[in-house]
Amino acid sequence: MSETSIDSLLHEDRRFPPSPEFAAAAVAKPELYDEARADRLEFWADRARELHWHRPFTETLDWSNPPFARWFADGELNVAYNCLDRHVLAGNGDRVAIHWEGEPGDTRTLTYAELTREVKRAANMLAALGVSRGDRVVIYLPVIPEAVIAMLAVARLGAIHSVIFGGFSAESIRARVEDADASLVITADGGWRKGRVFPLKQAVDSALAAAESSVERVLVVRRGDNEVEWTEGRDLWWHEQLEGVSDAHEAEGFEAENPLFILYTSGTTGKPKGILHTSGGYLTQAAFTHKNVFDLKPETDVYWCTADVGWITGHSYVVYGPLANGATQVLYEGTPDTPHPGRWWELIEKYQVSIFYTAPTAIRSFMKLGREIPQSFNLSSLRVLGSVGEPINPEAWVWYREIIGGGLTPIVDTWWQTETGAIMISALPGITVAKPGSAQVPIPGISVDVLDEASVHVGKEAGGLLVITEPWPSMLRGIWGDPDRFRDTYWSKFADAPNGPLYFAGDGAHLDADGDVQLLGRVDDVMNVSGHRLSTMEIESALVSHPIVAEAAVVGASDDTTGQAVVAFVILRAKKAASVTATEASTLLRQHVTEQIGAIARPREIFVVAELPKTRSGKIMRRLLQDIAEGREIGDTTTLTDVNVVQSIRGTLD
Repeated sequence: MSETSIDSLLHEDRRFPPSPEFAAAAVAKPELYDEARADRLEFWADRARELHWHRPFTETLDWSNPPFARWFADGELNVAYNCLDRHVLAGNGDRVAIHWEGEPGDTRTLTYAELTREVKRAANMLAALGVSRGDRVVIYLPVIPEAVIAMLAVARLGAIHSVIFGGFSAESIRARVEDADASLVITADGGWRKGRVFPLKQAVDSALAAAESSVERVLVVRRGDNEVEWTEGRDLWWHEQLEGVSDAHEAEGFEAENPLFILYTSGTTGKPKGILHTSGGYLTQAAFTHKNVFDLKPETDVYWCTADVGWITGHSYVVYGPLANGATQVLYEGTPDTPHPGRWWELIEKYQVSIFYTAPTAIRSFMKLGREIPQSFNLSSLRVLGSVGEPINPEAWVWYREIIGGGLTPIVDTWWQTETGAIMISALPGITVAKPGSAQVPIPGISVDVLDEASVHVGKEAGGLLVITEPWPSMLRGIWGDPDRFRDTYWSKFADAPNGPLYFAGDGAHLDADGDVQLLGRVDDVMNVSGHRLSTMEIESALVSHPIVAEAAVVGASDDTTGQAVVAFVILRAKKAASVTATEASTLLRQHVTEQIGAIARPREIFVVAELPKTRSGKIMRRLLQDIAEGREIGDTTTLTDVNVVQSIRGTLD
């Protein structure tokens, strides 16, 4: 973004400092920032030493060949040992690791001792099937304990897992299996979603039939009890292979740069982009951020991150971060509205969840349904709330705090990516005076900047491109099998920076009057209207700030006069939908955006719809809305929760 970059953010002057009681007892102390500023590398070395090392490291960072970093490279550790064995050896084996709840209501509780035994057995089973260090194992499972067990068992052996979200298609599986050259796939007969069993193995079968792959075995977890096709000699039941397997397994130490997982980014075109993460640096930052951003007290807290393990949030803040810290957490298989729209709040009440981490899309969906649903449950156990996945608009932030947090809980609005591996920008709840809709400050030890197209710092009250200026422990180590694409995708835009190449996150950001960071979303979600750069998130925030709007999505549509025009799709709040017509709502909201931002941002069209097209991870598919707005043929809808939504919206327009 240049001189015409975003120059009119919604003015937000509400401030929420932590209470004196919370600040006094907080895990993170202000001294963390001082320590990191004084010696950034030693700060991260001290965090790494909080883990168990089979062989201690002597070198913190090797940045001699940028953009390829090596953190703690001469040290050796075992990721699974750090998540399991060391807690048992410390006398915490009886602490609950996972409270699992299936969508139909079946439950399972695993202590750290029990989870450790299960992972050791699974590691022995996988080793007997030929899995060893460096092998790639694809995992395609619902959110069940076996998903966590499988990930940790693969990591325990020094092998590499590639988890595929259970909603992806056979073609997506085929592409990922081929790219990773996987030797084994772990899947399930089916999984529960919205009151029914959806098939999983069927997709794997179709993928492998079309793939040029070296997959020799398919392990199948019995979950849905649905019928599956069976390929003798290749397909094996998970429970049968575990029969009689020993739970004795000694964890071997592996180099800190030993690959831990490949995670393919969603929504890519062409060849899948396999983000590679290694072990020591990744676990260091995942554990540190989980502990300090969420103010974790493992002896007393019950933590729940609603992400699927198929996404990076599930990797870092369901599996590795919480378990490395010895946390007790909730794991839930189903959707937030099955069997009733208060399901999540029911689980918070049941398990006395104290830390809750979810996506803005989910929060806005709850807003649409009304406050009466969450207020019919006892949510008083909550003491920290988190937001992840996309920028959160201020009104959703405030609703989240007031209705879910009882007007008391700190909110941590976290910015990070699959590529960064762990949280990079976030308030620390006992320190930061929180601002609705703003991620605010880099965590200690992280260095970011906001630049213009000429690589110049934009200064306060200006917008630009978000960059990371120093290597960080959990950074991606590359794109699997494609180092040139890694350089070109992430490091080429600011390759000639004075202190070496800068990582460009692909996101726009705005620095407020205090120099705090407000995320604007992907740069490709920025529209150019008559030469003015406008953020979709900015306009969506303006729309949702109106009391009749529950949720909004904005896209840029081709326009012969202005180049691009703003087109908005809005869902009205349930209580307001009956009292205003679509035409009245459109007129009212166009004027509201004009008042909030300016005439240049006034939508050309506003369509009132019943639902928005969302992926199974809860992200709005704006690409499909742009197809609708421009009258094009609708693109791929395979990742949508409900493929009928697009046709419903198109019917609204006709």
